[in-house]
Order: sequence, then C-alpha cells, then structure tokens
Amino acid sequence: MDHITFIPTVEQMAFTFGGADPVMRIKPGTVLTLWAEDAFGGRITSTDDVASSALDTEDLNPQTGPFWIEGAQPGDTLAIHLVDLTPARSWGASSLIPFFGGLTSFPASPTLQDPLPERTWIYEYDSAARTLGFSARGSDFEVALPANPMLGTVGVAPARREVRTSLVPDSFGGNMDTPEMAAGATCYLRVNVEGALFSLGDGHYRQGEGESCGTAVEGAMNVTAIVELIKGGGPAWPRLETDTHLMAVGSGRPLEEAWRAGQVEMITWLGELYGLDRLDAYQLLTQISQNPIANVVDVNYSAVTKIDKRLLPAASAYGGVHASLRGTARSLGTISY
Repeated sequence: MDHITFIPTVEQMAFTFGGADPVMRIKPGTVLTLWAEDAFGGRITSTDDVASSALDTEDLNPQTGPFWIEGAQPGDTLAIHLVDLTPARSWGASSLIPFFGGLTSFPASPTLQDPLPERTWIYEYDSAARTLGFSARGSDFEVALPANPMLGTVGVAPARREVRTSLVPDSFGGNMDTPEMAAGATCYLRVNVEGALFSLGDGHYRQGEGESCGTAVEGAMNVTAIVELIKGGGPAWPRLETDTHLMAVGSGRPLEEAWRAGQVEMITWLGELYGLDRLDAYQLLTQISQNPIANVVDVNYSAVTKIDKRLLPAASAYGGVHASLRGTARSLGTISY
C-alpha cells in the first residue's frame, strides 16, 4: 500500500475544479496524508481582521490537489474514505462578509438592504478537550462547543472541459459544506475526465447545518484519506456512506432543486441496492428519509438526503468498499472515529 504525504506550497494550491494541472499521480488504494489551508487562505487571524480588507476574492477556498488517479476513466466511481481530520491550528475563524450569507442581501437576489456590519470571531481550539470556545463580541457570553471537524470541499474535475470555482458545489462535488463530510465517511464521486483530478480542502472545525452566515469555524486541517477506484457505476450526484447511513448530496438553486437532486439520486441508489423500481423506491424513501441542509449560502445550495441503513436489510454498496476502507483505516492507527 502506498502512503504519500503532501503539504502544498501556496503556488501548488488550486482554486478551481477542472483546469488545474495535477500535483502528482497516485495509484488507487493510496493513503494520503495531507494539509489543507482554510477558506480564507490563512488571512484572517484575529478579531481585528475583516473580509473587505483581509481577503482576496480571487484566492478564496484553496484546494489541496488535484491528484491524478491512475486508471480512472469517465463513468468510473472514485471512493474517498476520510480516515482522520485533525485541526492544524489552535484556533479557527468565522466572519461576516458583506453581502454574503443566508440572512442578508446577496448579488443573486439583491435588495436595497445595506450590508451587515463586518465582524470576526476567533474560536480557540482545545485539542485535549476537543472543544471550541465561542466568545460573543457584543457581550461577555462564552461557551465551549464540541468540535466536529469536517471538509467543506471534496470534488473532481467536471465533465465537458468545464472549469468551476472551488466555491461552487455541483454534481462533481465541490463546496458542498455538509457536516456529514467527517472522519469515518466514504464519499463516492463520478469520474468525469481521465485521471479524475481529485481535490479537497475548506477545513471546518465546527459547522451547523446550513452554514447560516456563510462561514463555519474555518481552519487549516490535517487530513488522512484513502482513495480507491471502482470501475463503472459513477453516480449522477455525490454519495456518502458511513457505518450507519447512506446519503446523497444534491446542489442547485433554489433549495428545493438541491433537495430534488438528492432525492432522485437516493431513489436510484435504492434501486441499485434492492432491485426496486423507481416508484417503489420513491414510496420507501418518502417514509424513511432525513434531509439535513448542507448550505444555503454558496453559489449553489446543497441538501442531503439521508437514510438509516439499520432500517433496511443489509446491502453491500459498491461491493462493500466502505467496510473494506474502514478496515484499512483501522490498520493505520490514526483513526479518529
């Protein structure tokens, strides 16, 4: 088994899916130990830093990658198992950005509303307790919150020579911003171009569903992942599997379009797993699905369709690759779930 450590320089980071040269070629089954910068590019470090002066809008959400996966061809499935996500800094940052977020005027839906005042919060990370300290800016309120490290962005190059900003989620994955993208999850993505060109980034030390204000507790992340290739079977939309759940992530605007995409993808998956026709799968899904909102702030919104595997007969998705990768993860001795 190959085990590769890669810490990108600033010049090696990618800001698009598609259109970027691979940083290296790897074989399926490779274990990757990576470092990923935060969505701010490390530019917000204190409560005195605000987006309008600290950020370069052309250099947001840097990605580690892309990696060329040997043997990957369009229509295949790339499986990325997240073994470990550990905050790489002792603090994370969240900030109100002018005309960005779920509860303010924004360019795609403009109003005469003035931008909200800029404000930045710094969360101190306690690695021993695995908590983040929230300190209110307008009062003396403080509370320690459990960390839930996740990746906002996991994706591959889109089809048809498209080049998409790393701020966008779509069928190729990208900036989905779902808390479900945590250690212990396996993400399945359709390969659209030769080599897949897989990237990840946008570490979040904590995020609620929806990412309401537009920024989570953003922070650089140490990532351990295993990348595997499954010939054929590429899903139309990203899929996730954990020990207990199957999930599909749809993206679009308005939010119901994202929800519909995830619902249709899960109906397809239920058909593959249990031999159900679309109407039976539709009926079953109606009675068992959960629908966490991933984000309502990105260029496209993302919604998760989630089902509890324990409600259904045991079935082996993609030949049981999730269980296999989980076993490999245990053998590494770095598992964090």
